[in-house]
Amino acid sequence: MSRQLSAILFTCLLAAFAPSGAVAAQADYAGSWSVLVVTNSGNCDKAFRYTVNIARNGVITYGGPSDFTASGQVAANGAVSVRISRGSDYAQGSGRLRGARGRGSWESPSGGCRGRWQAERRG
Repeated sequence: MSRQLSAILFTCLLAAFAPSGAVAAQADYAGSWSVLVVTNSGNCDKAFRYTVNIARNGVITYGGPSDFTASGQVAANGAVSVRISRGSDYAQGSGRLRGARGRGSWESPSGGCRGRWQAERRG
């Protein structure tokens, strides 16, 4: 699997559907996050670190220059569910943010890889 797919996965690692009226709680996670993506199985790059941005409404975007597509949100309770794609490659992830840290798992059915991620808020 390529670095591009690993980057896709990483960005996917931060999102979930938020209940209405949860914007104030979602704002607790707003800002820039550094995410370490580690491959546990499959032929993907072993590890990468990426930056993602979380808006006050929980929407996640990739923090670097790329042509990836990311969709998902961080829920008010910190639950994360996301899908990242580039061309026909895609990855999906889930997990949870708590305070200034987070962790979860990811998989890329299109690339046959899976692994884990961990995140920490920057600045």
